[in-house]
Amino acid sequence: MTTVLNPTSISSLKTEPLKEPLSGASRVHFIVGDPIAQVKSPQGVSQAFHDRGHNAYVMPAHVAPADLATWLAGVSLAHNVDGVIVTVPHKFACFDLCTTTTERASFLHAVNTMRRNADGTWHGDMFDGLGFVAALRDNGCAPERKKVLLVGAGGAGSAIAHALVMAGVRELAIFDDNDQRRSTLVDRLAGLGRCPVSHGSADPTGFDVVVNATPVGMQAHDPYPLDVERLTASMFVGCVITAPAVTPLIAAARAKGCHTMTGSHMFARVRDLMVDFLL
Repeated sequence: MTTVLNPTSISSLKTEPLKEPLSGASRVHFIVGDPIAQVKSPQGVSQAFHDRGHNAYVMPAHVAPADLATWLAGVSLAHNVDGVIVTVPHKFACFDLCTTTTERASFLHAVNTMRRNADGTWHGDMFDGLGFVAALRDNGCAPERKKVLLVGAGGAGSAIAHALVMAGVRELAIFDDNDQRRSTLVDRLAGLGRCPVSHGSADPTGFDVVVNATPVGMQAHDPYPLDVERLTASMFVGCVITAPAVTPLIAAARAKGCHTMTGSHMFARVRDLMVDFLL
Protein backbone atom coordinates (compact mmCIF):
# COMPACT_ATOMS: atom_id res chain seq x y z
CA MET A 1 0.00 0.00 0.00
CA THR A 2 1.44 3.34 -1.01
CA THR A 3 1.82 6.15 1.50
CA VAL A 4 0.65 9.56 0.25
CA LEU A 5 2.31 12.79 1.33
CA ASN A 6 0.13 15.81 1.90
CA PRO A 7 0.80 18.87 -0.34
CA THR A 8 2.85 20.64 2.33
CA SER A 9 5.17 17.67 2.71
CA ILE A 10 5.50 17.21 -1.04
CA SER A 11 6.57 20.80 -1.63
CA SER A 12 8.92 20.72 1.33
CA LEU A 13 10.89 17.85 -0.23
CA LYS A 14 11.49 19.57 -3.58
CA THR A 15 14.94 21.02 -4.24
CA GLU A 16 15.81 24.03 -6.39
CA PRO A 17 19.04 25.87 -7.16
CA LEU A 18 20.13 27.85 -4.10
CA LYS A 19 19.56 31.57 -4.51
CA GLU A 20 22.83 32.79 -2.98
CA PRO A 21 26.18 31.40 -4.16
CA LEU A 22 28.52 30.19 -1.44
CA SER A 23 30.80 33.11 -0.58
CA GLY A 24 32.73 34.68 2.25
CA ALA A 25 29.52 36.37 3.35
CA SER A 26 27.62 33.08 3.78
CA ARG A 27 26.70 32.01 7.30
CA VAL A 28 27.80 28.48 8.15
CA HIS A 29 26.01 25.68 9.97
CA PHE A 30 27.24 22.12 10.43
CA ILE A 31 25.55 18.77 10.73
CA VAL A 32 27.70 16.44 12.82
CA GLY A 33 27.41 12.68 12.96
CA ASP A 34 29.16 9.33 12.66
CA PRO A 35 28.44 8.26 9.90
CA ILE A 36 27.30 11.32 7.94
CA ALA A 37 26.93 10.33 4.27
CA GLN A 38 23.25 9.40 4.66
CA VAL A 39 21.96 12.77 5.97
CA LYS A 40 19.67 15.07 4.00
CA SER A 41 20.29 18.30 5.92
CA PRO A 42 23.15 19.80 3.85
CA GLN A 43 20.85 20.22 0.84
CA GLY A 44 17.47 20.30 2.59
CA VAL A 45 18.21 22.82 5.33
CA SER A 46 20.38 24.98 3.06
CA GLN A 47 17.41 25.10 0.68
CA ALA A 48 15.10 26.13 3.52
CA PHE A 49 17.48 28.91 4.59
CA HIS A 50 17.62 30.30 1.06
CA ASP A 51 13.84 30.04 0.62
CA ARG A 52 13.58 32.37 3.61
CA GLY A 53 16.08 34.84 2.16
CA HIS A 54 18.98 33.82 4.40
CA ASN A 55 22.43 33.27 2.88
CA ALA A 56 23.45 30.22 4.90
CA TYR A 57 24.76 26.74 4.15
CA VAL A 58 24.87 23.47 6.07
CA MET A 59 28.14 21.53 5.87
CA PRO A 60 28.51 17.85 6.83
CA ALA A 61 31.06 16.94 9.50
CA HIS A 62 32.00 13.30 10.09
CA VAL A 63 33.26 13.28 13.68
CA ALA A 64 33.93 10.27 15.90
CA PRO A 65 32.51 10.36 19.45
CA ALA A 66 35.97 10.62 21.02
CA ASP A 67 36.67 13.78 19.02
CA LEU A 68 33.30 15.51 19.41
CA ALA A 69 34.14 17.94 22.22
CA THR A 70 37.43 18.95 20.59
CA TRP A 71 35.71 19.44 17.23
CA LEU A 72 32.98 21.64 18.71
CA ALA A 73 35.51 23.72 20.63
CA GLY A 74 37.36 24.38 17.39
CA VAL A 75 34.22 25.15 15.40
CA SER A 76 33.09 27.56 18.10
CA LEU A 77 36.10 29.77 17.39
CA ALA A 78 34.73 30.65 13.95
CA HIS A 79 32.58 33.78 14.16
CA ASN A 80 30.58 32.88 11.05
CA VAL A 81 29.34 29.54 12.44
CA ASP A 82 25.80 30.04 13.73
CA GLY A 83 24.46 26.56 14.34
CA VAL A 84 24.99 22.83 14.58
CA ILE A 85 22.53 20.09 13.64
CA VAL A 86 23.20 16.86 15.51
CA THR A 87 22.63 13.30 14.31
CA VAL A 88 23.58 9.77 15.38
CA PRO A 89 25.34 9.10 17.74
CA HIS A 90 25.95 12.55 19.22
CA LYS A 91 22.55 13.73 20.49
CA PHE A 92 23.18 12.86 24.13
CA ALA A 93 26.80 14.04 24.11
CA CYS A 94 25.91 17.39 22.54
CA PHE A 95 23.38 18.02 25.31
CA ASP A 96 26.31 18.00 27.73
CA LEU A 97 28.18 20.46 25.49
CA CYS A 98 25.34 23.02 25.55
CA THR A 99 25.41 25.80 28.13
CA THR A 100 21.63 26.23 27.93
CA THR A 101 18.78 24.09 26.58
CA THR A 102 15.00 24.11 26.32
CA GLU A 103 12.86 22.33 28.90
CA ARG A 104 12.13 19.55 26.36
CA ALA A 105 15.83 18.92 25.70
CA SER A 106 16.54 19.03 29.43
CA PHE A 107 13.97 16.31 30.07
CA LEU A 108 15.42 14.12 27.33
CA HIS A 109 19.09 14.95 28.02
CA ALA A 110 19.46 15.13 24.23
CA VAL A 111 19.56 17.77 21.50
CA ASN A 112 19.42 17.66 17.72
CA THR A 113 19.87 21.39 17.03
CA MET A 114 22.18 23.98 18.59
CA ARG A 115 22.37 27.74 18.05
CA ARG A 116 24.62 30.42 19.46
CA ASN A 117 23.87 32.28 22.65
CA ALA A 118 24.86 35.96 22.72
CA ASP A 119 28.10 35.06 24.52
CA GLY A 120 29.06 32.48 21.88
CA THR A 121 28.07 29.40 23.88
CA TRP A 122 25.49 26.92 22.65
CA HIS A 123 21.73 26.63 23.24
CA GLY A 124 20.08 23.32 22.31
CA ASP A 125 16.65 21.88 21.55
CA MET A 126 15.29 18.54 20.32
CA PHE A 127 12.79 18.39 17.44
CA ASP A 128 12.84 14.73 16.37
CA GLY A 129 9.76 13.90 18.41
CA LEU A 130 7.66 16.87 17.38
CA GLY A 131 8.57 16.33 13.73
CA PHE A 132 7.78 12.63 13.87
CA VAL A 133 4.34 13.17 15.42
CA ALA A 134 3.56 15.88 12.85
CA ALA A 135 4.55 13.49 10.07
CA LEU A 136 2.33 10.78 11.57
CA ARG A 137 -0.61 13.16 11.35
CA ASP A 138 0.31 14.17 7.79
CA ASN A 139 0.07 10.53 6.81
CA GLY A 140 -3.30 9.93 8.42
CA CYS A 141 -2.28 8.49 11.79
CA ALA A 142 -3.58 10.43 14.79
CA PRO A 143 -1.60 9.15 17.81
CA GLU A 144 -4.27 9.87 20.40
CA ARG A 145 -5.55 6.72 22.15
CA LYS A 146 -3.26 4.46 20.13
CA LYS A 147 -1.24 1.58 21.56
CA VAL A 148 2.31 2.12 20.29
CA LEU A 149 5.44 -0.03 20.08
CA LEU A 150 8.64 2.02 19.71
CA VAL A 151 11.90 0.29 18.80
CA GLY A 152 14.91 2.37 19.82
CA ALA A 153 15.66 4.41 22.94
CA GLY A 154 18.50 6.50 21.53
CA GLY A 155 18.37 10.23 20.86
CA ALA A 156 15.65 10.15 18.21
CA GLY A 157 13.78 7.33 19.92
CA SER A 158 13.73 9.15 23.26
CA ALA A 159 12.38 12.30 21.62
CA ILE A 160 9.72 10.38 19.70
CA ALA A 161 8.69 8.50 22.85
CA HIS A 162 8.29 11.76 24.77
CA ALA A 163 6.32 13.38 21.95
CA LEU A 164 4.00 10.37 21.65
CA VAL A 165 3.28 10.40 25.37
CA MET A 166 2.63 14.14 25.28
CA ALA A 167 0.36 13.68 22.22
CA GLY A 168 -1.93 11.37 24.20
CA VAL A 169 -1.19 7.78 23.20
CA ARG A 170 -3.10 5.19 25.22
CA GLU A 171 -0.05 3.05 25.93
CA LEU A 172 3.63 3.01 24.93
CA ALA A 173 6.00 0.03 24.93
CA ILE A 174 9.71 0.60 24.26
CA PHE A 175 12.17 -1.99 22.98
CA ASP A 176 15.95 -1.46 22.85
CA ASP A 177 18.92 -3.83 23.08
CA ASN A 178 20.52 -1.48 25.61
CA ASP A 179 18.63 -2.45 28.76
CA GLN A 180 19.92 0.43 30.87
CA ARG A 181 19.04 3.05 28.27
CA ARG A 182 15.60 1.54 27.78
CA SER A 183 14.91 1.30 31.51
CA THR A 184 15.95 4.89 32.09
CA LEU A 185 13.62 6.14 29.37
CA VAL A 186 10.68 3.95 30.48
CA ASP A 187 11.02 5.10 34.08
CA ARG A 188 11.26 8.79 33.23
CA LEU A 189 8.28 8.72 30.87
CA ALA A 190 6.18 6.64 33.25
CA GLY A 191 6.93 9.24 35.90
CA LEU A 192 5.00 11.82 33.87
CA GLY A 193 1.81 9.92 34.72
CA ARG A 194 0.22 10.51 31.32
CA CYS A 195 -0.11 6.88 30.17
CA PRO A 196 1.29 3.41 30.91
CA VAL A 197 4.87 3.07 29.63
CA SER A 198 6.42 -0.40 29.61
CA HIS A 199 9.26 -2.57 28.35
CA GLY A 200 8.41 -3.94 24.91
CA SER A 201 9.88 -6.60 22.64
CA ALA A 202 10.43 -7.16 18.93
CA ASP A 203 6.91 -8.62 18.69
CA PRO A 204 4.41 -6.03 17.34
CA THR A 205 1.34 -8.19 18.07
CA GLY A 206 -1.55 -6.16 19.46
CA PHE A 207 -0.18 -2.70 18.69
CA ASP A 208 -1.88 -0.01 16.60
CA VAL A 209 1.31 1.84 15.68
CA VAL A 210 4.82 0.42 15.28
CA VAL A 211 7.85 2.71 15.02
CA ASN A 212 11.47 1.97 14.15
CA ALA A 213 13.67 4.70 15.67
CA THR A 214 16.95 2.85 15.17
CA PRO A 215 19.50 2.88 12.32
CA VAL A 216 18.70 -0.79 11.62
CA GLY A 217 17.75 -0.90 7.95
CA MET A 218 20.32 1.57 6.64
CA GLN A 219 22.61 -1.21 5.44
CA ALA A 220 21.59 -3.90 2.95
CA HIS A 221 22.73 -6.68 5.29
CA ASP A 222 20.80 -5.39 8.33
CA PRO A 223 18.18 -7.62 9.93
CA TYR A 224 14.67 -6.30 10.49
CA PRO A 225 14.40 -4.21 13.68
CA LEU A 226 11.31 -6.21 14.70
CA ASP A 227 9.34 -9.33 13.77
CA VAL A 228 7.75 -8.31 10.45
CA GLU A 229 5.93 -11.65 10.15
CA ARG A 230 3.65 -10.50 12.98
CA LEU A 231 2.64 -7.24 11.30
CA THR A 232 -0.99 -7.00 10.24
CA ALA A 233 -2.76 -4.70 7.79
CA SER A 234 -4.47 -2.79 10.60
CA MET A 235 -1.14 -1.49 11.92
CA PHE A 236 0.52 1.81 11.01
CA VAL A 237 4.30 1.46 10.60
CA GLY A 238 6.78 4.33 10.71
CA CYS A 239 10.55 4.52 10.31
CA VAL A 240 13.07 7.33 10.93
CA ILE A 241 15.62 6.24 8.30
CA THR A 242 15.98 8.55 5.28
CA ALA A 243 18.38 6.43 3.21
CA PRO A 244 17.28 4.12 1.74
CA ALA A 245 14.05 6.02 1.14
CA VAL A 246 12.05 2.81 1.58
CA THR A 247 13.64 0.55 4.17
CA PRO A 248 13.12 -3.22 4.23
CA LEU A 249 10.78 -2.70 7.21
CA ILE A 250 8.60 -0.25 5.30
CA ALA A 251 8.61 -2.48 2.23
CA ALA A 252 7.56 -5.48 4.33
CA ALA A 253 4.85 -3.44 6.06
CA ARG A 254 3.44 -2.26 2.73
CA ALA A 255 3.43 -5.84 1.48
CA LYS A 256 1.28 -6.71 4.50
CA GLY A 257 -1.13 -3.88 3.64
CA CYS A 258 -0.03 -1.49 6.39
CA HIS A 259 -0.21 2.27 6.06
CA THR A 260 3.30 3.69 6.51
CA MET A 261 5.48 6.76 6.84
CA THR A 262 9.15 7.05 5.98
CA GLY A 263 12.09 8.95 7.39
CA SER A 264 11.77 11.48 4.58
CA HIS A 265 8.31 12.42 5.86
CA MET A 266 9.77 12.99 9.32
CA PHE A 267 12.76 14.90 7.94
CA ALA A 268 10.55 17.43 6.15
CA ARG A 269 8.78 18.28 9.41
CA VAL A 270 11.91 18.25 11.58
CA ARG A 271 13.71 20.46 9.06
CA ASP A 272 11.11 23.21 9.32
CA LEU A 273 11.29 23.15 13.13
CA MET A 274 15.10 23.29 13.06
CA VAL A 275 15.15 26.22 10.66
CA ASP A 276 12.65 28.15 12.80
CA PHE A 277 14.94 27.58 15.78
CA LEU A 278 18.19 28.43 13.99
CA LEU A 279 16.85 31.64 12.48
